[in-house]
Amino acid sequence: MLNKERWIDIMRAAGLTDRNMRNWHIQFEKMEPDAHQEFLESLGIEAVEIEKIRLWSRAR
Repeated sequence: MLNKERWIDIMRAAGLTDRNMRNWHIQFEKMEPDAHQEFLESLGIEAVEIEKIRLWSRAR
C-alpha cells in the first residue's frame, strides 16, 4: 500500500523539489479538488493534515 512517505520518496526520485511538489498540489487542487481529497485520503493522511495541505494548496 502506498503511503505519504513512499509517495514523497517517489516524487523525489523523479526529481521533484519541494517547490515542484507544492505546484503539483496547487494544480491538483485547482483542477480536481475532489480527486485531490480522495488521493490524500488514499495515502492514509489524517483529516486535519489533509485540510492543512488543501488550504496550503489554495494559498499561493
